[in-house]
Amino acid sequence: MKKVSLILSLFSVLVGISQPYEFQTIKEIPCTPVISQGITGTCWSFSTTSFLEAEIIRLTGKKIDLSEMYTVRNTYPKKAENYVMRQGKAQFSEGGLSHDVINSIREFGLVPNSVYNGINGEENKHNHTELQALLEGMLKVFVENPNKKLSSNWKPSVQAVLDIYLGKNPTEFIFEEKKYTPKSFLNYTKINPADYVSLTSFTDQAYYSSFIINIPDNFSNGSYYNLPLDELILNIDEALEKGFTLAMDCDVSEPYFSGKYGIAVVPENEIDNKTILTEIKPEKNITSEFRQQEFENLSTQDDHLMHIVGKVKDQKGNIYYKVKNSWGSENLGNDGFIHMSVSYLKLKTISVLVHKEGLMTKTKKALGL
Repeated sequence: MKKVSLILSLFSVLVGISQPYEFQTIKEIPCTPVISQGITGTCWSFSTTSFLEAEIIRLTGKKIDLSEMYTVRNTYPKKAENYVMRQGKAQFSEGGLSHDVINSIREFGLVPNSVYNGINGEENKHNHTELQALLEGMLKVFVENPNKKLSSNWKPSVQAVLDIYLGKNPTEFIFEEKKYTPKSFLNYTKINPADYVSLTSFTDQAYYSSFIINIPDNFSNGSYYNLPLDELILNIDEALEKGFTLAMDCDVSEPYFSGKYGIAVVPENEIDNKTILTEIKPEKNITSEFRQQEFENLSTQDDHLMHIVGKVKDQKGNIYYKVKNSWGSENLGNDGFIHMSVSYLKLKTISVLVHKEGLMTKTKKALGL
């Protein structure tokens, strides 16, 4: 009898140690459905467009499927000019950041996806493999300057390729039986590009000031307000509590980030790198100094952008952010959303974009907003 009791006790201990995740919603802000960016490197547009869609819901109550590719189409020439005028001494890639979307809508406005989906020709989904290779190869020829003088054809050539692969920019269109231009449609959505701010946290820069983050995709030299790490987290929590979502730039290259399981966590012990994706395990305590170290040794890089839309907790009370991804929902954990722990966000999030009214009062005052 004692042996049976001992076995049952050991079983109970083991069950207590190995606990599969059970999530309960704490806060969920309305957003549009998870979709896929396809075979493209345009997560920056998908995530920030999703963020804008949530903003439109918040501001107007309307659910509008915006065109991600309209912004991509209008940002490519900016990246091409940066590359050519720097004579190839800059990155030219599919990547970008949230402020590139804000810059684009400020200059070019917005259009619905039904008007411009960016799928031209024989494709039935987004695939920019050929487009990117063709543009990059063409720009390298212009930079190499075989005629010893930069051809005036380079800008029209970029536009022509984009027209072929993504489609020509619409100038007027009908939406819900009314005629709009991209600029008048932006006004219709109530989105004001001046209302959005980018936040980050680095120890090598002065707090409550802005600076340009040195990351490859920041071709447009966007500035970020620098906050102490704990205050950055508090502002993310404040925004969510007020009903504001956030676009985020982060690193998803670690083995403890999984689209398959819909989990992003930071194990205290490396031995738990795999098991922590399905079971609750102790997590590493993240300090601002460790965050800075991991960024400077390139363990943390900006390789993906997503959209924070809420918070959940597990059965032990641990808090996670509900993050909308752009890898689709089929065969992925949590229906294509990622449940990201506080530790992971502290360590691996480069920056967030948020409406300035979502910030804490003391932070707004310190930043002069």
